[in-house]
Amino acid sequence: MPRARFNPPERVEHLSILDEYGHVDAALDPRLPASELMRLYRHLILARRWDERMVLLNRQGRIGNYPPFRGQEAASIGPAYVLDPRDWLIPSFRELSALVWHGWPMEKLILGWWGGHEYGASPPEGVNALPLCGPVAGQCLHAAGLAWGCKLRGDGSVVVCFVGDGGTSEGDFYESLNIAGVFRLPLIMVVQNNQWAISMPRSRQTASATLAQKALAFGFDGLQTDGNDILSMVVATREAVDAARAGTGPTLIEALTYRMGPHSTSDDPRKYRDEAEVKMWQRRDPILRFEMYLSDRGLLNDDVKSRVTAEADERIAEAIARADAYQANPLEPFDHCFATRSADLERQRAELEAFLAATGRLPAAPPPPPAPSTPRQVDLSVIHARTFPPRPKQVPVAASR
Repeated sequence: MPRARFNPPERVEHLSILDEYGHVDAALDPRLPASELMRLYRHLILARRWDERMVLLNRQGRIGNYPPFRGQEAASIGPAYVLDPRDWLIPSFRELSALVWHGWPMEKLILGWWGGHEYGASPPEGVNALPLCGPVAGQCLHAAGLAWGCKLRGDGSVVVCFVGDGGTSEGDFYESLNIAGVFRLPLIMVVQNNQWAISMPRSRQTASATLAQKALAFGFDGLQTDGNDILSMVVATREAVDAARAGTGPTLIEALTYRMGPHSTSDDPRKYRDEAEVKMWQRRDPILRFEMYLSDRGLLNDDVKSRVTAEADERIAEAIARADAYQANPLEPFDHCFATRSADLERQRAELEAFLAATGRLPAAPPPPPAPSTPRQVDLSVIHARTFPPRPKQVPVAASR
């Protein structure tokens, strides 16, 4: 048999539109309307200010351990901006700003994972997003299952899933990509390559030149983007979403970004990374370059920046006040264990309820839960055609002995 080299039809490319000095590639500029550019800017500022305030809440003992996302705002908000309300957003644990864009109230996120309340970890009614996920890459499997469901429904909805560079070493990541590739699922996997998985540098995570090229092993395209360039993130995600809606299948987007702060508020990155590296990435800050771009277009000045910052601070303060005002129902945990409570749980719940009543701390009766929706009937005759579309063949392009 001759030796032949295969030319796979899948592609791996790099995309950068807005450099660290605010200079834009005119040929690649998506030319968003001024109103949309300012909408993105307001959310970037909201994300940055909220992240800073969440760190302070942790230091005050008002929330638990918190993973800051300073420097990664564009890599989260850009993909969220492209999605429709019908689409699904699956976060890891740094995508708070993406969840807020997609409709998740800020106070629920404060109350959720870091506030310790079940209410905060429950998706809001009508918002297609899952809660933050602590187990590394576990959310990737959930995303693949949701994408399969979107495909079977045939309603054109897609799924965007976020994972960190450390998550690309987990089996769940590879299993989800394999399923997505085989069944051509409408899944966009966004790898937030922030260069560090706690104290593990990217150079020790994989020998691959890029993380985007991992898509080739599963039969679909990979795209590496400047994750600190919100225009690149918007364009990359829009292309991937359009392809997924058209039935082409999944895309892997590697967002090159940087975790400016610690892995979490219990971490000290000074013990394992060079300060010179941090300073280099500070010059690539996603907000600074976007501000230069907006200023060049005549959309931003010091007065506008001050107003936007004040609006963000006011919104954050209101969300924190709502979170502080929340009164938890001590009986609520019993409602989330099983569909039907066991005899032991019923006994324990009754015991706690009696104690609360005797001490005057029994909360008012909660409203009845909403009636379950009627499951959508899927036409089984078209499932096979949607699941196994024809795929391009790989053709040998050269041969030698």
